[in-house]
Amino acid sequence: MSTARILIAEDNPEGAELLEAYLGETDYSVEIARDGDDALKKVPTFRPDLILLDVMMPKISGFEVCKRLKAEASTRGIIIIMITALDQHHDIDRAVEAGTDDFLTKPINKAELLLRIKAALASRQQGGPLAQTLAYVEGVQSVA
Repeated sequence: MSTARILIAEDNPEGAELLEAYLGETDYSVEIARDGDDALKKVPTFRPDLILLDVMMPKISGFEVCKRLKAEASTRGIIIIMITALDQHHDIDRAVEAGTDDFLTKPINKAELLLRIKAALASRQQGGPLAQTLAYVEGVQSVA
């Protein structure tokens, strides 16, 4: 299997550096976007498997970036883990409504981050064969 591609969308240089350092000990291919607009521009060329998406960013918020990516068929399958200092229930609700796959609150715990990324990527990988099997079973049943 090829190396997973992770896009870090974080406007705070120290925050982006920290996340990149956490991922530096893995074999993931990592790219950094400095704001929401930059993230949307990098998605078509970098083609991330997963995005670590800060909520509060200039130009376009993480909520809006997530909503736009999940609205498009070509980017809907990208795993999005929203990262924020916000911890109010309505912020979590907004993230879920935008289509996020997971949510982490700052300060980020390295072990938890790496575990969530690994679990999300493994779950997606498992979904591929499962989806193919379900499609096959549905096809066989409709023929019968």
